[in-house]
Order: sequence, then structure tokens, then C-alpha cells
Amino acid sequence: MLKGKNVVLGVTGSIAAYKIASLASALKKLHCNVHVIMTENATNFINPITFETLTGNKCIVDTFDRNFEFHVEHVSLAKMTDLVLVAPATANFLAKAAYGLADDMLTTTFLACDCKKIIAPAMNTHMYNNPIVQENIERLKSMGYEIINPVSGYLACGDTGDGKMPEPEQLLSCILHEIAFEKDMKGLNVTVTAGATREAIDPVRFISNKSTGKMGYALAENASLRGAEVTLIAGATNLKDLPYVHMVHVESAKEMYDAVMKSAVDSDIIVKAAAVADYRPKTIALNKIKKKDSDMSIELERTDDIIGSLGQKKQKNVFLCGFSMETENMLENAKKKLESKNLDMIVANNVKTQGAGFGTDTNVVTIITKDSCEELPIMSKSQVSGRIFDKILQIRQK
Repeated sequence: MLKGKNVVLGVTGSIAAYKIASLASALKKLHCNVHVIMTENATNFINPITFETLTGNKCIVDTFDRNFEFHVEHVSLAKMTDLVLVAPATANFLAKAAYGLADDMLTTTFLACDCKKIIAPAMNTHMYNNPIVQENIERLKSMGYEIINPVSGYLACGDTGDGKMPEPEQLLSCILHEIAFEKDMKGLNVTVTAGATREAIDPVRFISNKSTGKMGYALAENASLRGAEVTLIAGATNLKDLPYVHMVHVESAKEMYDAVMKSAVDSDIIVKAAAVADYRPKTIALNKIKKKDSDMSIELERTDDIIGSLGQKKQKNVFLCGFSMETENMLENAKKKLESKNLDMIVANNVKTQGAGFGTDTNVVTIITKDSCEELPIMSKSQVSGRIFDKILQIRQK
């Protein structure tokens, strides 16, 4: 995902420095070229050899170290860098960055870079809340630097409060959001539905299905990484909320219907990947004498047809994409839905196909439009999402 990208990680003298080893490793696994620059104080918390082993590049500490591969190191490194992340960033670094001081390798390189710069402050809660530190943070924001706010928690000093550096997974998300993809969807508003809906029978039981929401979440993440403003309307899942995505949590099909109709007003692209329960209880009768489950009688009614309703009210500038999960006659059934629901595109798969069922990290789909039918091989749901939006953009440009 990050092949050909160059990221500089700046590490300053905070106990949270050890967490950046995990971040460096994660970036390397995504084929990113990672360079780590440490302040001298940071070496008291983690050894530079750790980063050299993880990244395959020399970890730079001394501005005047003669054992380096670039001619004027801080300038040459700055020119090749796609993004700089300073994490953890101490109060000392914030002050230097805010006023352009350059007295070590990290601050000189930081000043020389004209790429995106992200800073993740980490320090004692009283230091973080000090008006001087807050003023420096606001000054950096006003100059276009992105600040990742620390989280509240138990700190190494024993205090509890703001100042804790976010986990490496959140830092990685910030990097991916910035440089993982070209922003070919910038300016587009995208609504995605994901997960299963639940139709209550009583306070304990409900009607639902096996959908985990993984496909819908992958679609929302891909669109967000490509620059779109994304609303993800999620039913029942065990997945974490996505960063940089507007999350709307619902339970019933009616709640999802209402949320989609509200979001659709401002949407350019709508992708319904949720597995909405087809039926909900209309009336429930229970033998009042025995009161056993076997004596329960449930009359069902159809839930709202979300994608069908959107198709009936479809505006010319809105692209509608549905999903068709079938067990037989996949292409025939999917093409019927494409036409009957007035969709621009439908993504079909057969749940009986290996690698395409509920809960998997892969999918095997066929992308169908009025004029084409493209069968994709088995691939990750992240890759499938990319191919789906590639096709949507291609059609929109015609």
C-alpha cells in the first residue's frame, strides 16, 4: 500500500518513544521506506539500533555524523520525504517547531521538509495543559501542521489525564489517510451501509443474519483514503469505528432506512453493502397459559427496501451501487435487481463460493452494469473495494 513512499519518523525524549518501534515495523510491512531521526534525549528511552533493524536504514541522531549516505543529509532527506511524523513530540520540540529553532538533526530536517507534517504531543498532563504549550500547539496549527491530540489515561509519571500518546495503530491511520492513495475522490460525498440489522422479537431475541460488516467497512475506508467525505451507516458489527469517517450506528432496518435517506440528500455515491434483515415481526402471539417458546406465533412483514427506494427517487447526479448476495442463479438474479431497482451498478457474489462468505477477509465478486459484467478473482475485501470505486469513477467520468 505504501510502496515507493518515504516517511520520516521523528522521535523525541519521551517514555512513549518505545511505541514508535511498532509503528516503524507496521510501515515497513506496508513496503514503506522509513527513516527515523532521534533527538539525543530519545536515545535514553530506546536504542537507535532497534530502528535500524526494523527499517533497514541508518537511524540518524547527530547532525554532523560523517557516516551517512546523503550529501547534505537533512536537505537531501527532506527532498525525498512524502510525510514527516514527530511522535512522541515533547514540549521542548513543540516550542522549537513553533518558532523555527533548528539546533539538532530532527529540527533542521523538520524545517527543510515542505511535505505534510504531523505532530503527536506526549507529556505529563500538567505540562500539556500549560498555557505556553497550548499556545505553541495553536501556533503550529495556524501554520498548517496537523496535531494528533493526545488521549487521556494513566501516564508513566503516575498522573492520570491528557498527555498520553495515541497507540501506533492510530498514528498509522493518520499516515495512511494522508499518503496511501491519490486523492481521486476528493470533493465527493459517499454514503456506505454495512453490517446486519436486527429486528426485535422481544427484549432478548431478534431476527438478523450473519453479516459482519467487513465489506462495507472496507468500502468506507477505501473511499476515505482516496479523499472522499464518507458517512458509514453501520448495523450490528464487532468492528472498530473508522477514523476520518462519519459513523452512524443503527440497529433496525427502519433506523438504517431513515439514516440512509437523510445522508442521501448530500451524497454523490451511495453503496449499500449492509445485509438488511428481510423481515421484521408484525404481531407476536403467545399462549398465556403455557408461555413456552413452542407456543409463540410470529407474523412477519417485509422491511423497507432501502436501495429500491433510492432507485425510485434517484437523481441524475447520484450514483447507486447495490450488492446482491446469492446462493444460486447469481448473474441472472443480480441483473434483475440492477434493472428493477434502477441501479447504476451491482456487485454480485455467491456465498457458497470459497472465500466469498460471511466473516471472511476475502471476497469473490462480479461487478455488473447495464453495459458490462466483470468477474474478479479472489482478493482481499480492501482490494475489492478499490476495484469497485475504480469502476464507479470510470463510469461517472463518461
